[in-house]
Amino acid sequence: MQQLLLELAPPPAPTLENFIPGRNGAALQALRSALAGGEPFVYLWGAGGSGRTHLLRGFIHAAGPARAAGYFAATGADWRDASALQFVAADDVETLIHQDQIAVFDLCNRLRASGGVLLAAGNGPPAQLALRADLRTRLGAGIIIQVHPLSDTEKAAALAAHAAGRGIALTDDLTRYLLGHFDRDMATQIALVDALDRYSLEHKRPITLPLLKEALRSLEQRQAGS
Repeated sequence: MQQLLLELAPPPAPTLENFIPGRNGAALQALRSALAGGEPFVYLWGAGGSGRTHLLRGFIHAAGPARAAGYFAATGADWRDASALQFVAADDVETLIHQDQIAVFDLCNRLRASGGVLLAAGNGPPAQLALRADLRTRLGAGIIIQVHPLSDTEKAAALAAHAAGRGIALTDDLTRYLLGHFDRDMATQIALVDALDRYSLEHKRPITLPLLKEALRSLEQRQAGS
């Protein structure tokens, strides 16, 4: 049902601007500093859903097309594609297989020598990862920051603020339903609010929980009939 609703308004591409920091202001500042010539090695760690991937993708977006930059998810990545890049975001490094650990170790050395920037992320701090000792040392050579998922209270406040910016007043029951029945990452939640807004405008009705359930039924029937 979520995918049906998101067809109305797909989630926006992750950027540093649309990242909701919560307790992660230090991480956001470290990335902006790295882009501006500050500490070039930043390592983020935290549980799934904490916003690590959003920050990595937003970092590469902020680097812009004028700078050689690329995002790599460790599983299945071809690290040869990073050989000419100066801004690299390496995600889920705890999953690196042996030969890729060697490639990322060499990448770290090249970026350090050339003045490049490395943003890496994993599910734990470098010292606790089951990686080569030399790679753990390289990944931990700069700034290490833990990232924290937003609490339900922070998510609800962020949704309310986003909705208010579109002239919408979310009811508490609708917010609870969104957080309880759909993917809880903020990009998806915000896209759901945007999709609801579009649906409400098309049907000239205010956004309520009954309208959300009606929208889901309507979209489900539309897909069944297509």
